Amino acid sequence: MRILLAEDDLLLGDGIRAGLGLEGDTVDWVTDGLAAEQALSTDEFDLLVLDLGLPRRDGLDVLRGMRRRGDLTPVLILTARDKVADRVAGLDSGADDYLSKPFDLDELLARVRALTRRHTGRAQPALEHGELRLDPATHQVTLAGAPVELAPREYALLRLLLEQRGKVLSRTRLVEALYGWDGELESNAIEVHVHHLRRKLGNELIRTVRGIGYGIDRPADKASS
Repeated sequence: MRILLAEDDLLLGDGIRAGLGLEGDTVDWVTDGLAAEQALSTDEFDLLVLDLGLPRRDGLDVLRGMRRRGDLTPVLILTARDKVADRVAGLDSGADDYLSKPFDLDELLARVRALTRRHTGRAQPALEHGELRLDPATHQVTLAGAPVELAPREYALLRLLLEQRGKVLSRTRLVEALYGWDGELESNAIEVHVHHLRRKLGNELIRTVRGIGYGIDRPADKASS
């Protein structure tokens, strides 16, 4: 999952980015409101973690602006403003959840997982597909009850494809989700990750749509094809 983090506290931001990275998420980090607006206007994110007290443009203004543009990206607000009126203002402006500072990192990670479940229309925490099971809370992947060891980006790719079952995701979308603004990558990096997943989980799991990308079919889609 690709997350935009807008937080001007460098120590806190570094800790959040590291914690989300351990979850298998790709985190792009900005430290002011104008940079957040620019990122949201040019890139696609699965979640925005937004501090309200940002320099150059207040977090509430960023939130209101994105909702006016029709941007439905889920938003988790982080703020030291702990008055009820501030929380109400944030939620009424379009935030999906609210976390007051200081907070425990484990709670932040749990709220991010919950927002992801709601946004993808899931009720259960784990992602299941036939005999395959992926638990975002424990990072454990099993196939027919047996654990499967995956590299971090293999895990991130599998999680994204399972969350978006029934859709074909372009290579560009997958590169952005797995690598964000991070450095250089080999031109065939996605193909290599897909190859490794097929070797570990079976060739039938991930479908290639030539010239478009990759996807995991829903069971009903396979049955009707």
